[in-house]
Amino acid sequence: MSSPPDILKAIRSGKLGEVIAALDAGACVELDDGRGDPGLPLAMACFMGHAEIVRELVLRGAKANFPDNRAINAPLSMALRGKRSEVVKVLIELGVEIPPGTDTGLTEQEMMVARWKAQHFSAAQAGAQPEIEEIRLDGGCYG
Repeated sequence: MSSPPDILKAIRSGKLGEVIAALDAGACVELDDGRGDPGLPLAMACFMGHAEIVRELVLRGAKANFPDNRAINAPLSMALRGKRSEVVKVLIELGVEIPPGTDTGLTEQEMMVARWKAQHFSAAQAGAQPEIEEIRLDGGCYG
């Protein structure tokens, strides 16, 4: 079993492979932050700007959406305080709700793309299959 320092050390160093190894060895994705609030690994990754580690932690069960994403320990707040726009994009892609009036530092286009990816990600997580329409043309192939 992996110890809490293993995963935190891997996150601090930004080494995705070591984070995955620690998680595979049983590291907890929702470690307490010392005050009893879970989510230290994700908060740390958000603040430090490790977007792929953020994605991995959320895929492994880390809670990314808080009842109030403006809360000081919310992943979105941590990414905004760290001025990590790539992490903000990843959080939106993973379905984190942006409170009204929040300055994300992203352009309208970046927000639109991240929200589109969020819809795609949600469908993929739910096991939705893409719609495919088959068109048969008698007499050959055209185009």
